[in-house]
Order: sequence, then structure tokens, then C-alpha cells
Amino acid sequence: MSTKHEKILQYIESLPVGDKISVRQIAKEMQVSEGTAYRAIKEAENRRLVSSIERVGTIRIEKKKKENIERLTFAEIVNIVDGQVLGGKTGLHKTLTKFVIGAMKLDDMMRYTDAGSLLIVGNRTQAHEHALNAGAAVLITGGFDTTDANKQLANELELPIISTSYDTFTVATMINRAIYDQLIKKDILLIEDIYVPIEETAVLQNDQTLADFREQNRRTSHGAFPVVTSQQKLVGMITVKDVIGKEDTELIEKVMTKNPIAGSMKTSVASAGHRMIWEGIDLLPVINDDGTLQGVISRQDVLKALQLAQRQPHQGETIDDLVKNEMKMIDDEEVAIEFTVTPQMTNQFGGISYGAFTTLLAEAGAFALKKRKRGEAVTENMTIYFIKPVQMESVLTVKPRILDMSRKFVKMDFEVFSETVLVGKAMMTFQLLER
Repeated sequence: MSTKHEKILQYIESLPVGDKISVRQIAKEMQVSEGTAYRAIKEAENRRLVSSIERVGTIRIEKKKKENIERLTFAEIVNIVDGQVLGGKTGLHKTLTKFVIGAMKLDDMMRYTDAGSLLIVGNRTQAHEHALNAGAAVLITGGFDTTDANKQLANELELPIISTSYDTFTVATMINRAIYDQLIKKDILLIEDIYVPIEETAVLQNDQTLADFREQNRRTSHGAFPVVTSQQKLVGMITVKDVIGKEDTELIEKVMTKNPIAGSMKTSVASAGHRMIWEGIDLLPVINDDGTLQGVISRQDVLKALQLAQRQPHQGETIDDLVKNEMKMIDDEEVAIEFTVTPQMTNQFGGISYGAFTTLLAEAGAFALKKRKRGEAVTENMTIYFIKPVQMESVLTVKPRILDMSRKFVKMDFEVFSETVLVGKAMMTFQLLER
């Protein structure tokens, strides 16, 4: 059975794109308190099912697939540019295919403006009218208004006219930034991208016996199974180790591990992998908000996904990407890495930021482990116990040294030099993600 919260979210998802929703309306429709309705609408906003706009309200928008996440809705544009909707509110749910900056003559501008575009332009009311007739929405910069006739046309065509107090350059930068952030999010693998749905895997019920476990184990050759109630709520995990020396007639709920560790659809694959290694588990159940089992992921799935992700081209650049781009191996035998400090990696004083420095050490450590033919690793802890200010454009040399290595952990020591001067020393422990 779904919770009230889940039911409201399902109801919101079933609404036609473009519908306006309110706390009061949801509370009345679903017969819940306004507090419950408000929390569900906030969650729907996090899931990108709706967009809330000041002076307009909350509207149902298209839920974007990962492959076209870089396409924004006009509702999202309003929020990005702190805009005011002058007309065409009913079209806010639509997605734009491109934006055009109107810094040219009207005829030239119209050559680039077609259906699904967003024309970013100042107080040129004729351009506003032409864009609407071409099927494009309009974003007026500089806080200007448009004519009543244009507002009327926008309402008829269901194409938004938005006004913002920012100038054209700032607006274009803000929209680009929003698309860029979404591209970075698109590159982050989540459990929902790799999990095995419950219909495609084997589960056991808490009122079954160990004879049922052994039969499932023989049939599927799986060594672990999630345990659920008749309502599909996750209540435990059972593994081959749990049943050694136990009678066939014993109930599964007597020997299973209760309250097992579980992940959600929005957990990142990297953090799920880290948790699985740390807790020593090979199978992680995936549940929704009310504890209903959705599926599972295995350690193999996580490893495969992380290895594949490393080989994929990335569209957005994070600080990690910037750091990796500046690293090059200069001594293959000893493992020494050269690194240039670029302006993006500096703090307000022009020295290397702590974020860039720690990323540099973690990546250098991963290099050293790859040289030793060890697979994927995640940072367990890091202690930087000596650091000197390092200026922009400095060329650093990082020397990682393995102090101790077991089957699961590696301890490493780092020395960082700027020319011949020692500028940093650190100690790090890595967890090895062995198969």
C-alpha cells in the first residue's frame, strides 16, 4: 500500500502538463491536510514534476528524460531570471529548443526565430509581436513592458512573455549556467539508472521457510535475497551464511538480518558502492519513501557502472574534471605527477583552493593504485598535515608513496613540491572496490 505522500505524487504525475495546482486544491481532492499536500508539492518540485513561480503559482511541467535534460521549460526560465510573466501563462509548461539573442535588425532576427525558441530582446515591441507569430516565446530584458495587444496575442497563442530586470548578457549567462549544471547532473549515475527491478529478481517472504530459501538458491544460484511482507515492504535480508546448520522448517524471519541497509532511487552509484564496501555487503535493496521494495543492485552492477562512467564523454566540467585535465605523469617508475594551478582552481587570495588540492591528491593516489594493477578505489579518509600557499600558474609535482596495502585498504603518503620547495604533505586511506 502506498502512503498518502506517494499517492499525492502519483496524482500530480497523472495531471496533464500545463495544469495549475495548489495546496488547497490537492488537500481537497486527496482528502489530506494542507501540510501533507504542501510537503508532497515540494517533493514534486524536487522531482521536476512541477515548477512554482511567484505571482503565477505552481504548474505541472514535463518530466525530462536524462537524454534531453538540457532542455528547459519556460517555467524554469522564469525562476532562473527572477522574471515576471506578462502574458501567455498557460504556455509556461512548454520546453524551449533554443534561445535567440535579438541584437540585430528585425528581419535578421526573425530568420533565427522559429517555433519553440525563446527570443531574448529589450523593449522592441515589434520584435515581440513577430516572435509570437513565429511560435516563439519572448524574454524582455531591462525590466521593460510590452503592449497590451502583444499580451493578448501571447494569451491566445499560449506563448509566455517574460520580463526580467537583468540585461541581455547576464540573462544569457544565467540560462547557460542552468543548462550546464543540468548537464553535470546528467553525468552523475544514480541507482535508478542501474538497478534491477523487483519483477526481474528473486525475493522471499518473511513467512516462508528455509526450505523455500534453499529452493530459490538452487534455482537462481543467488547467495542473498531481500525479504518482504505480503505488502512488499522490505523487512530483512537473508544470505547463505544465515542458514548454515539451520533446519528446513525454520521461518525466514527468525534467521534473517532485520532492518537491512537499503538505498533509494536517487542515491548516487558512487555513494552506494562506498556503503556496500564499507558494510561488506554484496547486494543492496532499493526502496521507495514508504519502505516498499523496488529492486536491488549488486556490487558487480556498481563496479561495471563506475567503470563505464569513466569511459563516457562528459558534457559538464566539474572541479574534478578541471584537475584531471591538468595532470600529467612525468615519472613512470616512481609515479610522479605534474600539475599546473589554473585560475579556476584558486581561492579569493589567488592561491590553490583546498577543494582543488584534495582532489589533486585523491586523483594522484588513484593513478598510483592503477600502476599497481589495483582496480577502482574510493577515498576513506585524508589528513593534510602540512600545506604552504601555492600561487596561481605554479607547476606542482605530486609524489604518492604506498605505505601499506591489504586486500581491502591502502595507506598512502603524499609529498607535493613547487619546483624544489616542499609545499604539502598528506596521508590518505583508500578502500579497494574488489570484485
